[in-house]
Amino acid sequence: MTGTMLLTGATGFVGCQILRDLGQRGGDIRVVVRAGRESHLETGHARTVTVTPDLFAESAEWWASALEGVDTVIHAAWYAEPGLYLNSPRNLDCLRGTLAMAQGAISAGVRRFIGVGTCFEYALCGADLTIGTPLAPTTPYAAAKAAAFTALSRILPAHGISFAWCRLFYLYGEGEDPRRFLPYLHARLAAGEVAELTTGTQIRDFLDVALAGQMIAGVAVGDGEGAINVCSGRPVTIRQIAEGVADVYGRRDLLRFGARPDNAVDPERVVGVPTVPVPSLPQPW
Repeated sequence: MTGTMLLTGATGFVGCQILRDLGQRGGDIRVVVRAGRESHLETGHARTVTVTPDLFAESAEWWASALEGVDTVIHAAWYAEPGLYLNSPRNLDCLRGTLAMAQGAISAGVRRFIGVGTCFEYALCGADLTIGTPLAPTTPYAAAKAAAFTALSRILPAHGISFAWCRLFYLYGEGEDPRRFLPYLHARLAAGEVAELTTGTQIRDFLDVALAGQMIAGVAVGDGEGAINVCSGRPVTIRQIAEGVADVYGRRDLLRFGARPDNAVDPERVVGVPTVPVPSLPQPW
């Protein structure tokens, strides 16, 4: 790996995996973290740590200084509080802060900029999602991500900066918030308690977050540009996943499908077509 890299979101669910992979590749790595999160960084990977009260409130001038001498930016930070982030007005803060960061990157002469988006930027029509699928976000979160992609994909290349946008699908794995689907299942079944679920017919594309981190790091050190799907490409139903987890404990009898109503606006199928090679895939349980 050549050139200095700067990573935001390095203490987050996805960002810590990106940092780990970059650290294993070697090279000069800088991170920008929110004050109070320094202790959450994995030691030995980042050589320079810049602390800010709120990276999304920093000016373009602040970013120009922070990015001086940086070759590649990987911007993985975003507001992502489970249960709140999809409709939060804080998505606008993240969008504004991202555009200020891009302005700073232009001033600093950054060569390459990698952003992290979401599959929910796409029109979820049931067909497998390719990078050519039209964008039609339906939540403030997805709309802010799509707006960032649209702006950066036009502004950065016009200033000679190579730009790639990694869209994530459904992730699971190390560091996952306990309120999410798979940790909920494991906690309930490990305790011998009933897990209340929907019908489980929804089809999803799950990928281990460690593999997602590897794939994003690979994009950063490569030369791919534009939208990139970071996904498994493997369809699996929620029922299949739940039964797989239950089989680990020998407790399918604790699964209560249909105990929770299906979300009327929840898409039936969200499966991507990978843009970059997918490492060997474990089962998502």
